[in-house]
Amino acid sequence: MNGIRLCATGSYLPDHVVTNDDYAKIVETSDEWIRTRTGIVTRHIANGDTTWSMGVKAAKRALEAGGISPEEIDLVLATTVTGDYITPSLSCVIQHEIGAVNAACIDMNCACAGFVYALDAAHKYLCASEVKTVLVVSAEMLSRITNYDDRTTCVLFGDGAGACILQRGENRFASHLGADGSGMQLMFGLYPPQKTPFNDQPAVENEISKIPMGTGMLYMEGREVYKFATRVMPEAIEKSCAKLGISTTDLDWIVPHQANIRIIQTAMKHLKLPMEKAWVTIQHCGNTSSASIPIALDELVRSGKLSRGDTIGMAGFGAGLVYAGAVLEY
Repeated sequence: MNGIRLCATGSYLPDHVVTNDDYAKIVETSDEWIRTRTGIVTRHIANGDTTWSMGVKAAKRALEAGGISPEEIDLVLATTVTGDYITPSLSCVIQHEIGAVNAACIDMNCACAGFVYALDAAHKYLCASEVKTVLVVSAEMLSRITNYDDRTTCVLFGDGAGACILQRGENRFASHLGADGSGMQLMFGLYPPQKTPFNDQPAVENEISKIPMGTGMLYMEGREVYKFATRVMPEAIEKSCAKLGISTTDLDWIVPHQANIRIIQTAMKHLKLPMEKAWVTIQHCGNTSSASIPIALDELVRSGKLSRGDTIGMAGFGAGLVYAGAVLEY
């Protein structure tokens, strides 16, 4: 199968930084408790930003870094679980704001695995259609759906956006996508109940709707999600490597979803790779859902430590439950 070329990356983090001590003022927690259990020290919280505006800033930085004009973009793929509008799509708003007048637009909701799902979709479009250039943007405002009364989850989440531009190329690429819908009740956020002048029946219940919680806020059973993540993250990378006929030890860098430092450490151990090969941003970004991998990828690219020809493994997991892995030759 043909490969793809990662042309450029970009990211954006809101200026407002919230520390662990700030959380200790609103819930029963401490800096030590958060650091030791999650690896998080600070996170960026939107204060005047929107999901689309963060995505636009990340996209513009990617375009600038690649020296690519907006008119060259054939397809915008956007991922988010925290869009500003039910409709129009995030991708359409970004397309307009950056001037990508020739681009088709698609939104994807694959939770924290969204960016890797979008990479897989971009690869397929580039290899099997007239599309030549794809802009992928992942933007999240998790502060919008965080339950700030839940001390076990509110400390985890941050806001931000990441973007990349992909074109047809000979660089090797493989991915592995998966899901387990039986775990849907382990992490979710509910829309408000539907009420119209024409319905008087209660909504059909499932395992999610039976769990009482604040409408629109995130709920997570951390221990069970941890078990899922530590199993599927290395598995997704291993299966992606197998498609390319390489070993995980051939990977130069791992850019994982930044959910919990312990998950990353366990995954790296399973992959038989040292932590030095994992690019970690969780300490200053927290969990930014689908934006976490592209934000980390942009930091890695701009660090100067990534060289053309290096092979990158990426893996994400999230509500659904979904997971995805990819291996990309840079």
